[in-house]
Amino acid sequence: MKQYIVIILFIAGFSTTAMAQSEPPYGMSEIEAYSIFYDNYRQGDYNMALQFGKWMLEKKPREIEGFGRFSLPTQYDRMRRIYTEIAEQQEDPSLKEAYFDTARIVFQDALDTFSEEEIDRFEWKFNLGQFYQRNSSFIEDGMDKAYSMYEELFNENPERLSEASDGYYARILLQKYVNDGEREKALEMIDIIEPLAGNNLQEAISDARDELFSDPVERIEFLEGQLADDPENTELLNELATLYEGQGNREKAIEMAERLYELEPNFENTRQLANIAMENADYSLANEYLKEAAEKAPDTTTKRDITLEIADTYQNMENYRQARRYARQASELDPSWGQPFIRIARIYAGTISSCTGTRKIDRDDRRVYWLVLDYLDRARSVDSSVSNEVQRLYNAYEPVLPTDEDKFFRGWEAGDQIAIDGSQHECYSWINETTTVR
Repeated sequence: MKQYIVIILFIAGFSTTAMAQSEPPYGMSEIEAYSIFYDNYRQGDYNMALQFGKWMLEKKPREIEGFGRFSLPTQYDRMRRIYTEIAEQQEDPSLKEAYFDTARIVFQDALDTFSEEEIDRFEWKFNLGQFYQRNSSFIEDGMDKAYSMYEELFNENPERLSEASDGYYARILLQKYVNDGEREKALEMIDIIEPLAGNNLQEAISDARDELFSDPVERIEFLEGQLADDPENTELLNELATLYEGQGNREKAIEMAERLYELEPNFENTRQLANIAMENADYSLANEYLKEAAEKAPDTTTKRDITLEIADTYQNMENYRQARRYARQASELDPSWGQPFIRIARIYAGTISSCTGTRKIDRDDRRVYWLVLDYLDRARSVDSSVSNEVQRLYNAYEPVLPTDEDKFFRGWEAGDQIAIDGSQHECYSWINETTTVR
């Protein structure tokens, strides 16, 4: 059944069969179809976006007449996100697996299509590895595929993989070698990464050396026996949590993390429970632990990072007011940091999508994008390191700004100050800011 659905989706998507959709639907021009695709993608109507985006994967246009900023790799990234989002919405496991498999095909097609000059192939492979890992329950041999991808990336660029997420992916790859008894691979990897490793990865290397000559299952049994005699031994709990995670026994790993927190509710253990809640998409619980971790943060930089993470989590919950509040707090902790202003820009852009979810975007919605750009400008003005990110976002938002016709009908003149509040649409009342007509 799964294979049958995958074949249908593949044919409907971008296969090279006679049924492939190599031209825009309904006789539309390319720019018309792309515009509808982009608007629906931005607003989160992924099923509609899919109808108007599939032809790009088959035809692979490197440019679209009349749209100078078109990027085919960007459309591939959007399409794989669309298939992934649709998969996550499915209740039928077969459909879920099929959509995930189609997202995988988009990943692979991108890697087959684009050169190193067109895309960052390491980043695409890394994202594919994360995709396998995150959705391993619905992808056959998903974790094995994820590990294979991380291994390939390590062989290509060990330094870059070792730096990713503070060494997390190098750690789990090393732990897999240890758990699988691949001693030579583990030792070779340690030789390469040890000069590159930060504190967390150094600890993993030390642990790996301790375990390399001991069977993990036997070691777990041994440590459990020790823990029964000394149930408050935090070193044993830490080692067991790591071993359980490496064995894929997430339930026991979480149990150990919770026991650690009960014994020592310090920053590290609080942060770990926040991470677990985030991985389970329990954003409300995650924010409880993140707020607690922020209060226990060892320095201002860590506190500001966690505060902005709280803002991001509230945005995922579509609690935009609280998201803005914590983004502002992060900015107060470090006024020279541009990321909080970028976050507020994204919050306001997300608010537009939320407000227009059941209706067509109008000129009074579009004016909010001026405020979005205001915050991008502020980010760039205080922090030059975010300039490239700001420019990418500018490129995404400028096409949806109010047109000259919009400004004419509203009587807006360049330089005018206008309020972003509930005067036109109630859903913007909480923003209560002013922006300048551009």
